[in-house]
Formats: sequence, C-alpha cells, structure tokens
Amino acid sequence: MHEVFFTKLRESITLTEEEEAIFRTYLLPKKIRKKQYILQEGDACKYAIFVEKGLLRSYTVNEKGNDQIVQFALEGWWITDMYSFITGEPARYNIDALEESELVLISNAALEELRQRIPKFLEFSFLQMRSAYIAFEKRLSYMNLNTEERYKKMVETYPDIVQRVPQHMIASYLGLTAETLSRARKQMSARK
Repeated sequence: MHEVFFTKLRESITLTEEEEAIFRTYLLPKKIRKKQYILQEGDACKYAIFVEKGLLRSYTVNEKGNDQIVQFALEGWWITDMYSFITGEPARYNIDALEESELVLISNAALEELRQRIPKFLEFSFLQMRSAYIAFEKRLSYMNLNTEERYKKMVETYPDIVQRVPQHMIASYLGLTAETLSRARKQMSARK
C-alpha cells in the first residue's frame, strides 16, 4: 500500500525502515469514484492529496458557470488547494476525480509532525514545493503563446494527460474554448 508514494519519496530522500514505518502511520488512504469530489469550493482543505492511481483535476467555476481548470494530477503527483490547506480558510477550488482514483491524504498537522520527527522530510517537502512552482510557471508561460503553440506545449510536456483527458478539459486548462482548440487542432492536422 502507498507504493507509488514511497517510490516518489525514495527518489528524493533515503528513509530507514523505522522512518518509513513512522511515515506510514501519518498517511490516510482514500479511494474515490469517477466524478466524486475530494474537495469543494468553500470547504476548508484539510489534506494534501497524493495520487497513487487515477487522475484528478482542480478547478473553479466562473461567473458564466464554466469550469476553469488550474491543475491536473496523475499518478505520482500532488494536488491541493494550497492556500486553504495552509491557512484553514475556505477553499477557492474544487478537486474531483476524472477516473476511479486511489489517493494518499496527509494533513497539515501530520506534515508538521513528520518534519519534526524525520528532519530530512523537510528536504522532500522543499523539492515537492519547487516542482509545483516550476509546473505553475510553465502553465503561466503557456498563456503567452498562441492557441496552436499552447496545445503543442501541452502535448509535449504532458502527453499522458492529453491521452486521458477530454479535449474540452484540455481547452479549459489552456484558457481556451473547446471550439477554439478544435479549430486549431484541425488546422494543425490539415498542415501535416
């Protein structure tokens, strides 16, 4: 249980068997169905969520009632409403499953205790935050590109997501309408 989580952890830091056993006591496994929420806007985000298996998305709903996707999370990725998780204030985002998913949840209090009990966990936390920041910056950089370039970057950077997520959700993530993305994809295909 939690093998993807511990594989990812071992890529960053070395744990003794005792430390790994301690770590396991803080992890909460959770299975959710496709379309099931793990967090709804307005609720406090109590957990950082690690995807063992499946696919999640984080999004908000705009004033027109359209989803605006801000993040996808596949196996081996973290997802949360970081602001709410840190401050305890109401979440700004919804997080739900796009596929049947197996998750590992960890509370903020558990993270703090782990950082104190296993100091090298601080290094892991730093590396995960750094990766999240880099992913966020990549996403922002897409917004300066034209429609075709945005889509090409998405395909290059996240081919697994493009294969598993409906095109209207890819469009939402890229800040486009589904129609605009569809036209761009047709134009790209016609040129090949």
